[in-house]
Amino acid sequence: MTENNIKEIDESVQGTATMIEQNAGTRKLYLESYGCQMNFSDSEIVASILADEGYATTKDSEEADLILLNTCAIRDNAEQRIRNRLVHLKTVKEKSKKPVIGVLGCMAERLKKNLLEEEKLVDLVVGPDAYRSLPSLIEEVEGGQKAVNVLLSREETYADVSPVRLDKNGITAFISIMRGCDNMCSFCVVPFTRGRERSRDPKSIVKEAEELFQMGYREVTLLGQNVDSYRWNVNSKGEILDSNCETVNFAELLEKVALVNPDLRVRFSTSHPKDMTDDVLRMIAKYKNICDYIHLPVQSGSSEILKKMNRGYSREWYLDRIEAIKSIIPGCAISTDIITGFCGETDDQHNETVSLMEQVEFDFAYMFAYSERPKTLAERKYEDDVPEQLKKERLKEVIELQREHSLKSHQKFVGNTYEILIEGVSKKSKEQYFGRTSQNTVVVFDKENTKKGTYVKVKITDCTAATLFGKVVS
Repeated sequence: MTENNIKEIDESVQGTATMIEQNAGTRKLYLESYGCQMNFSDSEIVASILADEGYATTKDSEEADLILLNTCAIRDNAEQRIRNRLVHLKTVKEKSKKPVIGVLGCMAERLKKNLLEEEKLVDLVVGPDAYRSLPSLIEEVEGGQKAVNVLLSREETYADVSPVRLDKNGITAFISIMRGCDNMCSFCVVPFTRGRERSRDPKSIVKEAEELFQMGYREVTLLGQNVDSYRWNVNSKGEILDSNCETVNFAELLEKVALVNPDLRVRFSTSHPKDMTDDVLRMIAKYKNICDYIHLPVQSGSSEILKKMNRGYSREWYLDRIEAIKSIIPGCAISTDIITGFCGETDDQHNETVSLMEQVEFDFAYMFAYSERPKTLAERKYEDDVPEQLKKERLKEVIELQREHSLKSHQKFVGNTYEILIEGVSKKSKEQYFGRTSQNTVVVFDKENTKKGTYVKVKITDCTAATLFGKVVS
C-alpha cells in the first residue's frame, strides 16, 4: 500500500486520472477516470464499446477526437477538481474546434443540467447504465446537438461486454460482479447515481476470470458496491427466481473464481459489515489463492452515529464481525473507512471511533471529514453542524493513530518470508520490483533474476507505515 492509504480518501481515491492508449481504430479517444475502482472498471467497458465504433485510445488529449471524463460525486472536492478540468478542456476545444467533450459516471447523472445547459462545459452527459448508447449520442453531438442519457436500469450489468484492459501491467485486473446499491446510507449518493442493486451472471464472471488468466493475468479483484449481497437467481426476499437455474451467493462465487486456477489470486471489494457471513470467511480460509485481506468499512465507532448513518449495524455487531475474521482467518489484514464530523457528532461519539480503532488496530484505513452531498437522506434530515475546523482536528487525530497502527502492523512482517506476486517496476528505482502480500501490503525488493507476473519468496527486512522492503530468497 502507499502512503495515501493512511490519508484522506480525497487524496487516496479521488482525483486519480488514468490516461490509456491502444493501437487500433481511426478516431482517437482520450479517457480519464476519477474515483473508485468501479469507475476504472467502467472505463474499460466504455473503451470496449467505442473500440467497436473505430475509436483507439490515446495518451495525448490534443490529438483526441473525443475526450471523456469518468467522474466521481462522493465528495464536493472531487466534483470541483473535475469541474476545473472541464473548464481547461473547454478552452482547448475553443482553440482547436476539434474534440467532443463528455462526462460519464456519477457526477454526470447528478449535474447533467448544470454541465450541459448552465455552464456549457460539455457536449454529452452519460450515466453509468447508459454506456451502450454512447455511439448514438456521439452522432447527435456531431449533428450539432447536445446529448444526454442518464437513465438508470434494473437490469444492465454489461455482462456481455469484454472490457478493454487499460491498466497495461497485464498482471492485475478488475471484474465487476454487480452494479448499484440498495443500502441507502444517509451520507451516500451512490444509490441515486448508480441505481438499484443487481448481480451479474456467475458464468460470465468465471469466463472473464478464465480469459484473464489465459492472457497472463495473475490477480483479479471482484468489484461491487456491496459484494456480500451478491446473489444470482435469488431475489431480495430469498425466493428462487428460476428453479431450472443454479443459485449462487457471494461465498459460492468466490469458490468458483478461486477454482479457475490455483495461481490466480482473488481479491474483492467492498464488503458491508451487516452482510458479511461466516460462509464467506470460511471460503477465504479454505483457498490459499483467495487473499487474506478484507476491507470492512466501519465509518464510525458510535452506535448512535451508525444509526443516523443508516448503516444497519451497531458497534457491537461490527466488533463481532472483526472477531469472526480474526478467529476464522488468522493473520487476515483488515482495512476500513472512517468519517469524522458526521452530523451532530459529539466529542464522546468521536472518542468511540478512536477507541474502536484502538481495539481493532486496522492494518490500513481510508479516512475523511464528512462532506454533505445533495439529495442524500443526511442532507434532508440532519444539519451539517460540526464546524469544519473541528472535523479536520478529529480527522488529523484518526490519521495519526492509524499511522501508528499501520507501522505496528508492518513491523510484524519484518524477519518473515512471504509469497509475493510481482506486479511491476518500483516507482523509485528501475532496479527494483514491487508486489503485494496476500494481506495487500506493498513490498519493494531488488529485481535480481525474478520476472514480472511470477510469484517469488521475499524475506521482509524493513518497513515504513506504508511499505515493506525485502530481499528475494530461494
